[in-house]
Amino acid sequence: MPSGAGVAVAPDGAASERLTWQQAAEIARIEPEARWIWPDTATCYPRLLAAGARPARCVDLRLCGRILQLAAPEAPAGPIWLDVGPAPTAERTLLDELDLATDVSPADVAAEHARQQAAVAGSPEPGRLRLLLAAESAGALIAVEMRADGLPWSRSRHDALLTAALGPRPAAGYRPQVLERLAVEIAGHLGAPHLNPDSPVELLRALRANGLDVTSTSKWEISRSDHPVVAPLLQYKKLARLLSANGWTWLDTWVEPGTGGRADRFRTDYVPGGVVTGRWATNGGGALQIPKSLRAAVVADPGWRLVVADAAQIEPRVLAAMAHDTELAAAGQDRDLYAGLVDAGVVDTRPHAKVGMLGALYGGTTGQSGVVLPRLRQAYPRALGLVDDAARVGERGGTVRTWLGRTSPAPGESWRTAQHAAAVVEANEADERRARTQARNWGRFTRNFVVQGTAAEWALCWMAELRRRLRSMSATAADGATDLPGQGRPHLVFFLHDEIVVHTPAEQAEAVATAVRESAQAAGRLLFGEFPITFPLDVAVVERYDQADPA
Repeated sequence: MPSGAGVAVAPDGAASERLTWQQAAEIARIEPEARWIWPDTATCYPRLLAAGARPARCVDLRLCGRILQLAAPEAPAGPIWLDVGPAPTAERTLLDELDLATDVSPADVAAEHARQQAAVAGSPEPGRLRLLLAAESAGALIAVEMRADGLPWSRSRHDALLTAALGPRPAAGYRPQVLERLAVEIAGHLGAPHLNPDSPVELLRALRANGLDVTSTSKWEISRSDHPVVAPLLQYKKLARLLSANGWTWLDTWVEPGTGGRADRFRTDYVPGGVVTGRWATNGGGALQIPKSLRAAVVADPGWRLVVADAAQIEPRVLAAMAHDTELAAAGQDRDLYAGLVDAGVVDTRPHAKVGMLGALYGGTTGQSGVVLPRLRQAYPRALGLVDDAARVGERGGTVRTWLGRTSPAPGESWRTAQHAAAVVEANEADERRARTQARNWGRFTRNFVVQGTAAEWALCWMAELRRRLRSMSATAADGATDLPGQGRPHLVFFLHDEIVVHTPAEQAEAVATAVRESAQAAGRLLFGEFPITFPLDVAVVERYDQADPA
């Protein structure tokens, strides 16, 4: 029984034959639980998805190969085509679709899969690494599906929000009314009638001419002054950012108007593992930076709802589990972890608890963080010791691993050059200072890498488990109804590090909310076994995204 087509291999490792997309989709429909093994999900899956097939599992050899390059460097290198990004063409078969650097055959795919399996088997923690590769591949499926289904978006509501904030849409080349008014006010305060506030050079010159001791036009520098220009200038910068990042041009470019009774959709290319820690990125559209002021434009289809879930304090929770620090885990047991630190008498206020914990995770040693950190080290020596050890490894130029085995990259050539220059007899004070600074900076990176990367792994497992549960829910139309979002079933439409949005038929919303919560706890058990760590969520069932925000 083949587990796929063209780019898939059978369970016994034998290569399958090349098949057309229609043949491949038919196999996927007949055997929906089969595991597909292919070079690149972002390239292979969209055509299969468009044909109405949504496989349960896959192995993304490109994403897995990138992880293994660092996690198992002693293993033989993979083929060149693994390093080639998605480049879909209009060819007829799964493999021909790839347009890769070399002619990839089913046998090539089978051989690379076997090579990767051998590399995993020879790694220090094969079970964890195998889970990481499965989670990364599941994330790749989710990323393609979220783009295909799209985030439900109201163009008319988005336009109304922009109009309320900026004034009516202006003609090309002109500022909106509100920005123009603010520009005139700013120019008046600075005595520069022809000032262009969008020009950093002009603006900085005018600010300094009016006595503001600033070296840049950044918000934090400007806000330190009590000059009357500060308020309108900060408002201008905020609204100008909205216009450039998510204004009418963005709306025209990234939100597709609904056709045939379908609602508008925002679509972007998600990039699983786009950040070195395993966090996602996006390729265009800024999906990971949608401002809260525009969340009201994310509107469920008629008869549907949005289930919005936000996980609280993921990084300190996974740190507690990684370090087996039961005291820190107890502070966040089924509740706000920062408040738990206050109740435990470790710190005096929740803001101080948050600042101190972020300092522990990111290497902050000054200000309030420097005051709180010694208390945290005393109260939670296991957790703080883990990140302190990771920092020391980085300072020495070593690599660290996340809980499942994603490995940090080694520092670059400039880092090694600086360390070498400080180690020779002729080194001067400047050489030594530069080397110490770079060593500390890389230590801060590895300190955070182990925690942020593990948090990303938890999020992948959360989404993968939720996707599995959503697939089992009944559809509002017959199976294979590709004219409905998610083929008529509840489906993920948005992901941002520790927040997800599911688009669901209204009658299934409460069941989806339960599945979201249960999937979060299942992900915790999958990673950390019976260690007593919980992952509480804020979950809301709403018609618009902004309705999920706390009042």
